[in-house]
Amino acid sequence: MISVTVIDAGFRFTRRSFFKPLRLSTGLITDLIEATGFVRVRGPSGEATGEGNILLSDLWAWPDPNRPHAEREEVMRAYCIRLADELPARCGARPAHPIVLGMNLSDSLHSDDAMPVLARSVCASPLDAALHDAAGKLASISAFDLYEGNAGEESIDRWFPDCGAFAAIRKVIRPATNVFDAWHLVGASDDLDEVSREWRERRSFRGFKIKVMGKDAQADARQTVTVYKKLSSTGTGRIRLSIDSNEANPDAASVSEYLESVRSLDPNAFRAIEYLEQPTSRDILKHPQSWDQVSKIKPVMLDEGLSGMDLLPIAAEQGWSGLALKTCKGHSFTILAAAWAHARGLKLSVQDLTNPGHSFLHAALFASRIPTVNGAELNSIQFMPEANDGWTEMYPSLFSPTNGLHEIPNLPVVGLHLAA
Repeated sequence: MISVTVIDAGFRFTRRSFFKPLRLSTGLITDLIEATGFVRVRGPSGEATGEGNILLSDLWAWPDPNRPHAEREEVMRAYCIRLADELPARCGARPAHPIVLGMNLSDSLHSDDAMPVLARSVCASPLDAALHDAAGKLASISAFDLYEGNAGEESIDRWFPDCGAFAAIRKVIRPATNVFDAWHLVGASDDLDEVSREWRERRSFRGFKIKVMGKDAQADARQTVTVYKKLSSTGTGRIRLSIDSNEANPDAASVSEYLESVRSLDPNAFRAIEYLEQPTSRDILKHPQSWDQVSKIKPVMLDEGLSGMDLLPIAAEQGWSGLALKTCKGHSFTILAAAWAHARGLKLSVQDLTNPGHSFLHAALFASRIPTVNGAELNSIQFMPEANDGWTEMYPSLFSPTNGLHEIPNLPVVGLHLAA
């Protein structure tokens, strides 16, 4: 089992503009800061530096209408710098497996109060990814293959009393599946003719995530059916749909009403819906819902509401069907959460945060090793393709799918990178 110590860390920041705005229920995203983190570690075989990155998406992670976007973004950027400066102390001075160090970092975020814990996790995620990237480089293997033996650490083994953390992780990690469906996001104001022509006909996409407003079940149902009929009119294969209201639904009953309305309007559109993402408030403690009835109709996946391992048993009690995993919550936490859910028969999907560049690759590699219902949603090709410049030239089959599929090149994975 590899053990490393964090030596130092740092960040580089780049302003990224969206090719087309991304509308969430909390507002419109037109530009964001990309935070690239670097972590240097020391192990028995020497030193290595890893890399990770993410978009500081305050509108998603910190939707506060009382604080301007620029102010929230600056707080997140400053917090990244603070985390890098404090990383050796937050991870711990004792050499340990990277997932133990990563969870030490994750746990430390909960004692801070600079902003919501989800925003803190986004800021920390590039450092966690870089930590695993560096450890994989030291061992000359994929970061997903670092789990031989036993963890022997109460901090993570306590979530898996029957078998231990490493054994549970080995059960959820599978041999790489390098080909999976690409997904396109369809907003309420999108030109459906353009979507159908560009993404359905020319690129042969099958998977489409429909953004609904969550306020009017009947209107959302009509929108869903309209999108489905337009996309299926090309006759180029089965349509797959996921539905996302970004927490805008008032309760579980409104979600049931929406689904039954879709079923009544168009049974084929209803059958095409594969799952729904976090329809109601992210605070599942203050605003609990019972999802047992909805889950009998369609899977409903917990996304923004999952910010710590302690929430997993509560989510299971509330009847969530599974987890919409995001690497922006931290590589360590996401793997442990996936292992916990998989052990209980819950479903998994991989959604992204308009991940560009290395975070795009990170999410794709994660999806290739975890049994997901959707492969992975990787939408930076839709909203900020220029941020992938260079990466698209190196790995066109992954970063520029034209046949409806992302394909990870058949190259060795070292850390969280593809080895040339």
